Amino acid sequence: MSEHPNLEVVPNEYQGRDYEVTIVCPEFTCVCPRSGQPDFAEIRIRYTPDSGIVELKSLKLYLVSFRDLGIFHEHATNRILDDFVAASRPTRCVVEGDFNMRGGIKTVVRSEYRRD
Repeated sequence: MSEHPNLEVVPNEYQGRDYEVTIVCPEFTCVCPRSGQPDFAEIRIRYTPDSGIVELKSLKLYLVSFRDLGIFHEHATNRILDDFVAASRPTRCVVEGDFNMRGGIKTVVRSEYRRD
């Protein structure tokens, strides 16, 4: 069912019912593409499933794949949203990257998908 090779999607046994799933990943890491320093964040994903739900272990492994990736906060958050939506095709999805403060600056990025 999944088009993204790293995200496994299983059938939603309650398709047709509107319900929201919230997933919190407090240990997300990536690397600043400019300094090479690690960035730490909490990633929050809220979605309303349609025909499939994302299997959580595959999501964990997908998020760990960012650990050595040099990527800006904004790009990381939007890539996670794009990949999550491509894999599971939800009716609605919000991904929020709440990045720890570094150098006196804190970043929170919120990206949203809504099927029209």
